[in-house]
Amino acid sequence: MGDVSISNGLTNSQRKSCWYEEEIEENLRWCFALKSILHTGASQYQDIQLLDTKPFGKALVIDGKLQSAEIDEFIYHESLVHPALLNHPNPKTIFIMGGGEGSTAREILRHKTVEKVIMCDIDEEVVDFCKSHLLVNKDAFFDPRLELIINDARAELERREEEVYDVIIGDLADPIEGGPCYQLYTKSFYELVVKPRLSQGGIFVTQAGPAGIFSHTEVFSCIFNTLRQVFKYVVPYSAHIPSYADTWGWVMASDNAFTLNADELDQRIKQMIEGENRYLDGKTFTSSSTLSKAVRKSLDNETHVYTEGTARFIYGHGSTACKQH
Repeated sequence: MGDVSISNGLTNSQRKSCWYEEEIEENLRWCFALKSILHTGASQYQDIQLLDTKPFGKALVIDGKLQSAEIDEFIYHESLVHPALLNHPNPKTIFIMGGGEGSTAREILRHKTVEKVIMCDIDEEVVDFCKSHLLVNKDAFFDPRLELIINDARAELERREEEVYDVIIGDLADPIEGGPCYQLYTKSFYELVVKPRLSQGGIFVTQAGPAGIFSHTEVFSCIFNTLRQVFKYVVPYSAHIPSYADTWGWVMASDNAFTLNADELDQRIKQMIEGENRYLDGKTFTSSSTLSKAVRKSLDNETHVYTEGTARFIYGHGSTACKQH
């Protein structure tokens, strides 16, 4: 698809109307108006678009799925990063699986204890694209503590068998059928690759897909159950993200108990993090990790374990259309 923009030379009655539409599930679509399509491209792995949307600002779309929007990405990235780093007594070395956008690295690098962040993304074109277009993350990309590696996260972790990390973060694309990421949600990967790379008391956290009252059964519940087979302590939590049109889920796991209460989390936020969080504090995390009755019951009863042969996938794909009026 070529670049499309709205021409100011047209009269109101002739102006192009551009919309992004994403099929969230069968019979349910979500769409919003665009100011313009800023950039489109394709790498060997994925299709990439940067859209300037009317309701959510700049939005990054990969393989037809909205990844992140300027106006509310802080909810996703603060939720992904801070609970794990705050629960670790002294997080110094962090490994990000994926995260090519740079926002996860940005949030990690706000932690004063952090000495080294390895960001490993398979798709160099996505990383270069985000470096060029997402100015909010410019400082993170040039921080000397960040080491950027272009590789498959599994291969990279296997290659670094001598190294261990205090926190490993899965900032991966959703498990889409035919996509590059679904094998990084499997029990064998968590058991044989992730867990041995964690230091004593280390914490793993992953984004875990939609976690709404109906959508959580797509992959959230079985990612939770899969991690429950591998780690002693597993905490699922969720937050509403407006641009995703749903509640989103994360799962945090460790062999050490998560013991911090809301006040203790607030104390650690003050001590450990540079600048102000916009979304996450102690009470917010307490609320995020208190799931609704229906979702709790569903997670308690989930028996499906995510393996290469029994993978579950996220539904849907998006598209952009412009009509001349």
